Amino acid sequence: MWSFIMITPQNVFRHEFIGLSVEVIDSNHEGLIGIQGIIIDETRNTIKIDTGNEEKIIPKANVTLLFTLPEGDKVSIDGKVILARPEDRIKKKFKKIRWNYGRH
Repeated sequence: MWSFIMITPQNVFRHEFIGLSVEVIDSNHEGLIGIQGIIIDETRNTIKIDTGNEEKIIPKANVTLLFTLPEGDKVSIDGKVILARPEDRIKKKFKKIRWNYGRH
């Protein structure tokens, strides 16, 4: 039998981001703000978002991302915090990290 661990605002860092809905809510590059869609790929330094019309590659270091979790919670994360290969980020212990979350 399969065992699922629900993605929550407290454990989102330890989960795969591919398939999550995301929006760029802040960036030092104005052209990135407002890009939203579904994450379809992730590397150490970037995420690839399917906007519905095209695929955009976003540098993690320059953005704040608003993730919408499957249960409807929203979590904003500074991209600098998630700079790592997905497989390394999932194993990493996150201490003293602040995030904003809540139902919107």
